[in-house]
Amino acid sequence: MSGLRVDKWLWAARFFKTRSLASDAVSGGKVKVNGATTKPARDIKIGDRLDIANSETRWEVSVLVLSDKRGPAPEARLLYEETQESISAREAARTSRQFIQDPAADIHGRPTKRDRRQMDRYGR
Repeated sequence: MSGLRVDKWLWAARFFKTRSLASDAVSGGKVKVNGATTKPARDIKIGDRLDIANSETRWEVSVLVLSDKRGPAPEARLLYEETQESISAREAARTSRQFIQDPAADIHGRPTKRDRRQMDRYGR
């Protein structure tokens, strides 16, 4: 196999749950191949560098193996190698999120009439 679609590889490597989500991410510019945005149908090769952004998580990986079959997570991790900078950045982001409380954590569902009045009083 000389090349494989980037969206198919991202799905097989378990960066995205479905292939359509992987395709949408590539189309939306969340995935860069060798530093450039691309289309979902672009072929990637062994040795290509991918910058992947999936919600709050970011990876920088090098492609080691091409596979179009989605397998278990331990096998999927063998398809790529993550850079040390990427690993340290993800760890730093995870530890910083541990100590920051989400502002919406106290809000459960739709605001009540009282909550809305308080929001209006304090300028939302």
